[in-house]
Amino acid sequence: MSSVQFVNSKAEVLRKYQALAMNINAAAGLMEVMKSNLGPKGTLKMLVGGAGQIKLTKDGAVLLSEMQIQHPTAAMIARSATAQDDIIGDGTTSNVLLIGALMKQAERLLAEGIHPRVITEGFELARKEALSFLDTFKYQQIDKAVLINVARTSLNSKLTPDVANQIIEIVVDAVQIVQVPEKPIDLFMVEIMHMQHKMGAETELIRGLVLDHGARHPDMPKFVKKCYILNLNVSLEYEKTEVHSGFFYNTADDREKLARSERKLTDDKCQQIIDFKRKVCEKNGYGFAVINQKGIDPVCLEMFAKEGIVGIRRAKKRNMERIAKACGGNSVNAVEDLTESDLGYCEVLREYTLGEEKYTFIEGVQNPTSCTILIRGPNEHTIAQIKDAIRDGLRAVKNAVEDKCVIPGAGAFEIATSVHLQKFKDSVAGKAKLGVQAFAESLLVIPKALAENCGYDVQETLIQVTDEFIKNNIPVGVSVNEQGFIAPIANGIFDNYCSKRSWLNIAPTLAQQLLLVDEIMRAGKQAGGAPQ
Repeated sequence: MSSVQFVNSKAEVLRKYQALAMNINAAAGLMEVMKSNLGPKGTLKMLVGGAGQIKLTKDGAVLLSEMQIQHPTAAMIARSATAQDDIIGDGTTSNVLLIGALMKQAERLLAEGIHPRVITEGFELARKEALSFLDTFKYQQIDKAVLINVARTSLNSKLTPDVANQIIEIVVDAVQIVQVPEKPIDLFMVEIMHMQHKMGAETELIRGLVLDHGARHPDMPKFVKKCYILNLNVSLEYEKTEVHSGFFYNTADDREKLARSERKLTDDKCQQIIDFKRKVCEKNGYGFAVINQKGIDPVCLEMFAKEGIVGIRRAKKRNMERIAKACGGNSVNAVEDLTESDLGYCEVLREYTLGEEKYTFIEGVQNPTSCTILIRGPNEHTIAQIKDAIRDGLRAVKNAVEDKCVIPGAGAFEIATSVHLQKFKDSVAGKAKLGVQAFAESLLVIPKALAENCGYDVQETLIQVTDEFIKNNIPVGVSVNEQGFIAPIANGIFDNYCSKRSWLNIAPTLAQQLLLVDEIMRAGKQAGGAPQ
């Protein structure tokens, strides 16, 4: 019966060592591609799209999501690494490196005749021990200085230092603005806008909002000081009926009467807003702006312009939430019974024109819980690079606030854990200790990559750093400014606790699963059994 072929004759089947070799080569190959991006001295990759679009980046998440990866194992590793980025915002490159290093260490043990199951048991013991060691390694004094250092560590690994240093405080201030006590931090309340204008280092934080459109009438004011804002969700235009209907008239006068009544309905709403504006503004001379989620027709715009009201129509729904949080007041769904408490307030409302684009700046708001980061850059790929870095920086600061602790960076955790696991393996019985030792050596891929990307001698740097840690038993990492070691806590180099925890869960688990694959079949059917 052994000669009977149970699989489709056209199927591709890889068995035992062929399957393992395929998985190991895929993991090691992806690791070699990503290794040069790690750390502040990492190199850039240029991604060129089908239509010639260019993107320069060293952000692991961007690379893995934009690259076309054909190999199924490599694609699986890329998906697991980007899953961590989606949840936490960091650790993508580290995931790929650790999976690749674990698979390479496993290859050496497999060549010596060790069964994959024994290796994975050792990996699992080492993973659990590393997670428990992580809880003893964290630094728990969280203040603004530490948050700034967390942002600096995140941004310096993705941007040039002159641009990153400009953005660090912007990112920390933005998170602190949207932070509401005893509620989770909602980063959607930080609007990220961009203008293709000036230099990347001129990116700024607006303690208010920037809308990507301006007033819709040429006679409306372009600059208003001390301005009330009516946050409206009411249609101020002639609308068709929601159901298809037809009207029959006896005379032309009847048609005119109906048209006038329809126009009067919209005009009355507009007049109610104007009367309300006169009532609240006559005593203090404040300006008045209407920001409407729905439309404002030309007749109403003309009425607003004559009254000196700024009218902005078709604002995004998300911006309407942000306006209420930034400026105060309520989002109003009817113009009847308006009160002064429904109004938001800002010190300055101004319109800025750049080429054909108009932007409205709402600044000087009181007690904002929403803000805008305005990215400036000379070209599209610079703006895209800064935008990706800011998103990661915001999430790094948010994670530090929510974890209430951080982990010393610069490879300090990996070196300390590796030394700890080398001691731990002596307490492990049987061949599983070989898996623990392989795991300990694999963790050193991070400090090795940091040293290599700085142009240092890898082995010499690693020995110096490890010896210093064993001698003084304090966290030490790889210095990127001169060959040797650095104290990450004293120099403000910190990683996120949740990022390291997720990294220690995702990478070893996937490596174990790949090592236990002993047959790969490409049988011409889609997953789930449906025919192609």
